[in-house]
Amino acid sequence: MTDRLASLPKLGVGLSYQDTLPEFVLENLDGFDFLEIIPDIFWTAHGHGPERRYEEKREADAFLSKVAARRPIICHSVGLSIGSADRFDAEHVGQIAAWQQRYGFPWHSDHLSFNRLEHASGHTIDVGLTVPVPYDEAVLDMIAGRVEHIQSRIPVPFLLENNVYYFSIPEQEMGEAEFLNRITARTGCGLLLDLHNVYCNSRNHGFDPRELLDALDLTRVVEVHLGGGLEMDGVYMDAHSGATPEDVWLLLEEILPRMPNLCGVVFEMFGAYYPMVGPGLLHQELRRARQVLDRRAA
Repeated sequence: MTDRLASLPKLGVGLSYQDTLPEFVLENLDGFDFLEIIPDIFWTAHGHGPERRYEEKREADAFLSKVAARRPIICHSVGLSIGSADRFDAEHVGQIAAWQQRYGFPWHSDHLSFNRLEHASGHTIDVGLTVPVPYDEAVLDMIAGRVEHIQSRIPVPFLLENNVYYFSIPEQEMGEAEFLNRITARTGCGLLLDLHNVYCNSRNHGFDPRELLDALDLTRVVEVHLGGGLEMDGVYMDAHSGATPEDVWLLLEEILPRMPNLCGVVFEMFGAYYPMVGPGLLHQELRRARQVLDRRAA
């Protein structure tokens, strides 16, 4: 599988799409090399069971087809909830497979987390955030089986993203780096390394982010996420609210030589912040990411 990761196209600098950005995207297609979409924002999911579970928004295909004519599209889903213990959402995998066939993205990703919980009434609820999974053998077995199913359904590499966490789960059987290394080695999947998540966790839990990155098999990294956050009541939040912190840029520069299969660096910002910061900040972050990659190439 490492050879499969090595054969992926080196796309360059990407922008994470939000629903406040259609005009920016179409007017600035020369400012980034690819667009990463959260496909879940382009459809309405009617819950498990309905015959027509996914209702795609009317304007979705027109917009994405315009972009796809000029730039590659990458899929970064938030709706799989791969760590939910109650059931595995094979229908979601089928929807992603259909979009991969339609838009031809060369890889796709989701979060190593869960956001769906089973309610006592028998219904499921979305908790609205990515909750970390315990780093235990049983969870590793469950995630590995699900990753293998995804890879059997979708013919391009699948990446898992390291998660942010605001509390520590006691008595785990392994650390984060060991868990990520074992899941990627066992299944052959790639890693989406969110450096701001690493930075956020290190600030909140008091560890050196370089120790985690030194323990991680960075040859599995296909994509890196950058973004900004903010501090609230003494807790640093992965808010995707603005510019990437300087410490995160330093981490990126330091580990670039150890990521031979890196294909893209993506800047993320939640759409609600765009009216406050405007297009200037997006241009700034995209330009800086390009400068970093250009120095690596040189």
